[in-house]
Amino acid sequence: MAIFDTVPFNTTRVKKVAADLALDQALKYLSRDPEQNLPRILDFAERVAPEEGQKKNIRLLKARMVGDEKIMAQIKRLVKNPRMLKNFLSIWVVNAMLLGGPQRNALMKKLGIHIPSLILVDPTSACNLRCTGCWAGEYKQTDRLEPELLDRLFNEAKELGIYWIVFSGGEPFAYPELLDVVARHPDMGFMAYTNGTLITDQVADRLAELANFSPAFSLEGWREETDARRGEGVFDKVMAAMDRLRERSVYFGASVTVTRNNIETLFSDEYMDFLVDKGATYVWSFHYIPIGRGPNLDMMITPEQRAWLVKRVAEIRTTKPILVADFWNDGHFTGGCIAGGRMYFHINAAGMVEPCAFVHFATDNIRDKSLKEILASPLFAAYQKRQPFNQNHYAPCPIIDAPQALRDIVKETGAQPTHTGAEDVLTGIQAEFLDKRSREWLQLADQLEERYFGQTREQAGK
Repeated sequence: MAIFDTVPFNTTRVKKVAADLALDQALKYLSRDPEQNLPRILDFAERVAPEEGQKKNIRLLKARMVGDEKIMAQIKRLVKNPRMLKNFLSIWVVNAMLLGGPQRNALMKKLGIHIPSLILVDPTSACNLRCTGCWAGEYKQTDRLEPELLDRLFNEAKELGIYWIVFSGGEPFAYPELLDVVARHPDMGFMAYTNGTLITDQVADRLAELANFSPAFSLEGWREETDARRGEGVFDKVMAAMDRLRERSVYFGASVTVTRNNIETLFSDEYMDFLVDKGATYVWSFHYIPIGRGPNLDMMITPEQRAWLVKRVAEIRTTKPILVADFWNDGHFTGGCIAGGRMYFHINAAGMVEPCAFVHFATDNIRDKSLKEILASPLFAAYQKRQPFNQNHYAPCPIIDAPQALRDIVKETGAQPTHTGAEDVLTGIQAEFLDKRSREWLQLADQLEERYFGQTREQAGK
């Protein structure tokens, strides 16, 4: 591991070839002795990270992972696909942090705009399922982004130092050209939120060949809960797709929509152990938001359930060998809301640029403007000047935690709804409910803030 001591990491940029050589050497040692060499790889990542926030997160990750037998078991499973591990580490550490970080920082200072680290993109709005309450269910189902447009977008992203792309939809694997587009950008990392029903043996083979694309399977719980929302037989198809990827050592995760009715199931020991045993390496937790097809306020988790989830996710992170991200409760890790171009934004299949996957308002279309111009939009500026939307980071979201802020942003920028019914969160019954719910949650959030961080919201704002 002497190479870690000879490469000059104290500079802002290092030659990519030197960093890749260091990773090659590190991975060889990692496969032989994960317990001893994982800390050195994380030290490497911390040293090359250009921002203190990134360094802090890596230190937290190291404290969580090193010495944990269950984490070591996961690491041993990951090194079974050394090519995919090398690709993702190279993209994350070298491209996105080491090279992309300073590149983004320099351009932000020069251009006077904020440049996020990833983009959420819907290649198509088409989907082979019709899930109850789908957040994207009211988009026009025939919209799609041309492959040439995606190539242009990804090339412009790399010019700005952005190397991470997440696909949603619609169903990303219903887009025939998806994997061909990914293949043209081997220096980028890709993830997709997918219903999993279209991942055949042939698709799994291609994902193994690409080795820079990780699917996240949408689940609602066990067979009963998943099929009730997504259709009969869907759960079994997802399980079969997971098996195909595990057999090929392709990294994958789960994406769960947390509702009032399934929260205890999703975050039970039994369910988390089940996902680990299936081969999932991460879980993205999305609280149900009443937008899209047939918004149902009764599906939202209660303030008490949300408070329980804060404690429960913390327990899972210290007892289970799987990464869990709970976006609405993890504001302390991200400094509040990550949307509006701060850390990410959303391009739907019609090309409309939205601040967030769940905020269906836009002022611009990616077909008409460059990515650089999009990032300078008044909509993003209005978002960013209000972030964080609450000083208490347990309440980061402008939809459910600070609904008046979202109304103000839409009014100030003239942003238009991107489908029929998107505006319902701003007025009427939904708006009244969200106002009431946000007040109720802030009371509990303040108690959590004082319990875990020793300060009130007012003190945090000073």
